[in-house]
Amino acid sequence: MSFTKKARQVLSQNAIYFILLALIVVIAFISPDFLSWRCFRDILLQSSTRAIIALGMSLVLITGGVDLSAGRAVGLAAVVSASMLQTADYARRFFPDLPQLPLIVPILIAMVITLLFGIINGVAISRLNLPPFIATLGSMVIIYGANSLYFNMPPNNSQPIGGLRPDFTNLGTGYIGISGEYSIPYILIIALIVALVVWVLLNKTALGKSIYAVGGNVNAARVSGINVTKVLIFVYAFAGLLYGLAGVLEAARTGGATNNYGNMYELDAIAACVVGGVSTTGGIGTVPGVLAGVLIFGVINYGLTFIGVDPYWQLIIKGLIIGVAVALDIRKYLAKR
Repeated sequence: MSFTKKARQVLSQNAIYFILLALIVVIAFISPDFLSWRCFRDILLQSSTRAIIALGMSLVLITGGVDLSAGRAVGLAAVVSASMLQTADYARRFFPDLPQLPLIVPILIAMVITLLFGIINGVAISRLNLPPFIATLGSMVIIYGANSLYFNMPPNNSQPIGGLRPDFTNLGTGYIGISGEYSIPYILIIALIVALVVWVLLNKTALGKSIYAVGGNVNAARVSGINVTKVLIFVYAFAGLLYGLAGVLEAARTGGATNNYGNMYELDAIAACVVGGVSTTGGIGTVPGVLAGVLIFGVINYGLTFIGVDPYWQLIIKGLIIGVAVALDIRKYLAKR
């Protein structure tokens, strides 16, 4: 194999990482201060919840589906958890007479609710044979309506939820380290644990092989004895659980919540997955690729703002990167055939 051909192959197989590296180099050239642990830490902090959402979405995409309800599930979990984790002396408590609950209780309640919506999605798709786009579009609207009704309950009456307990906000803003600058945020550690769990699931378990098989060819998966219904219900349920975790952490990170939290997050997650090499037709995708995709958008959002690029230009750059990444991805897999 010639050097040129080998270099082209390496470039096509690792295009996502070269794009990420190129972004960092360009931004650092314009502003050398970008190459600091503080900036890198901020990018990781802002990307952590997005990574958890994208990891859940990647499982759905690998099966050949899509989940449009992800963003609204994030918002629902944020509102539910925040509404039960306000300080006792806060003037506008969502539940004025609610005692101070153990931290884990509202978190689990929020995650179980989004888990149940995930199960509903899985059942609608696997048993009722609804297209994933339609099933999750319906649940997206239902979740937002339910969240808005809950958020509008008196005495809150659609006011932003604030006054969150320090032990809760510490999940989103706390860190391990000597100081705030040279530290590792708790939220990043949680995101890395989730990434490890998803990696093990996809690469080291029979269920993971079944997930890839269902996405690769659902009819062949059935013939080979895979219970497609159970696989799909599990995937959408587990994704729902991750959306709930992300919503809880987003409320903790920002110190509040409204019913509009999570709006359009599902599109960001899909974009990060696609840029990271997850095929929208199913059967293909890796955890490192998804994380790289999330980091690319994190670098764009933070880095381009850091050097003063107009937000509208940022949208154009995002679109171009998505287009280039998908084009390279298609060429890579066509070359394998």
